[in-house]
Amino acid sequence: MMRVLEFIVALIMVAILYLVVGVLMPDHGSTSRSIEVSHDLRQVYDILSNFRRFPDYGVLRAYDPATRFTYSGPAYGVGAETSWTSNDPKVGNGSLTITKDEPGPGKVSLQGSAEIEWALKNGWSGHDKRFVIEINRSGSNDRLVRVTMRYRVDYGWNLIDRYSRLYIHGEPASFVQYTLSNLQNVLASIQNVDYGQVHPRIVETTPEPILFVSTHAKRTNEEVDTATQKALGEIDAAMKKLGVKAAGPRITITTDFGDQNYVFDVAVPINASTLSIGGQPYDLTQPGAADTSGSTAPGTWEKNGAVIVDGNVMARMAFGGKALEGDLENANPAALPLMRYNLQAYAQTHGYGFDPNAHRFYDVVVQAVDPNTGEGSYKVYLPLSWGPAAVPGQASSPAPASSAAPAPAASVGTATSAASAASAAVPASAATAG
Repeated sequence: MMRVLEFIVALIMVAILYLVVGVLMPDHGSTSRSIEVSHDLRQVYDILSNFRRFPDYGVLRAYDPATRFTYSGPAYGVGAETSWTSNDPKVGNGSLTITKDEPGPGKVSLQGSAEIEWALKNGWSGHDKRFVIEINRSGSNDRLVRVTMRYRVDYGWNLIDRYSRLYIHGEPASFVQYTLSNLQNVLASIQNVDYGQVHPRIVETTPEPILFVSTHAKRTNEEVDTATQKALGEIDAAMKKLGVKAAGPRITITTDFGDQNYVFDVAVPINASTLSIGGQPYDLTQPGAADTSGSTAPGTWEKNGAVIVDGNVMARMAFGGKALEGDLENANPAALPLMRYNLQAYAQTHGYGFDPNAHRFYDVVVQAVDPNTGEGSYKVYLPLSWGPAAVPGQASSPAPASSAAPAPAASVGTATSAASAASAAVPASAATAG
């Protein structure tokens, strides 16, 4: 009987001790980790103020590669949300919602710091769970960016939750540590350029018929201009033979911008989508079966939906769908590659879908190169396989790229020839990597 009483008393004492310690423990918990990255601050901010890249740097898919993510709310900033589901109990189900996003994309580069807050819902103990992310310039001459991620949670008077504070350096701390490490790896895969002054837009482009010549040249303005002039001459002759006219300015479509060589298409929009080749009609909107024999005879359909018109000249429907558009005004053609890098980095930090191999960059001449200054103006496009309706701060989508007619369509061989050096050439000694 005495032993039973002793056992009961011991239980009471343990319970009292549990209550006393629980009451004295803090009603909140916090853990944090920091990293420094050698990357543009705006890019770091952008990738964290939306969730489209979260599956790539968040730790959840490292635990369970089959974790499924969905998105809701706005694409960026406050209200943006991602939810996930997983059969792995370590991942489970949960969601993150951006509840704070300051100072905004238009001010972060000037201010040099930012704070983003994600509200968390999952199976961890406590309530008002959140990640607070602080972004600041650091290092010598502010060349680095310091990212600090803090996990914060409130327990209130729930003593069981208060005791869970002892384990905050378990899963929550691991989540923060691995997420920051993965973020660093993802950033390393993005061209390190400052696109803060680019101001891109998302536009809906309209498919249009084009004549084009695939060509290549050494990566100098002179050699690219020579190749472009030759291609324009061939296109001009083909248009006369077909009885069609140019319907817009010259377009350069980039295939491969290498260290020494530039592979590209020179294209001109035309005013007809049905062409008479060898006395037979060819509807560019309805490509025929691809010829696999290697024939280069006029009227032969290529595997990419282009039909051989004459010699090196081919025709097809081009573009159509969403594209990220950037303006390059009063600039030397050597600046075009950097603009492409800027658009690609912007698309990567915002999680837009694109494949530059399947749907290539293209540039449209807005103003021909001035022979006195060597400068011209262009619109540069990155076709998107997925993108929201607009970029942050974009009031409304501009007119479709193909209907904007940014430059007169007059004679391919004259006005646009003067602009032909404005294709994406850059001297080999002046590479424009970020």
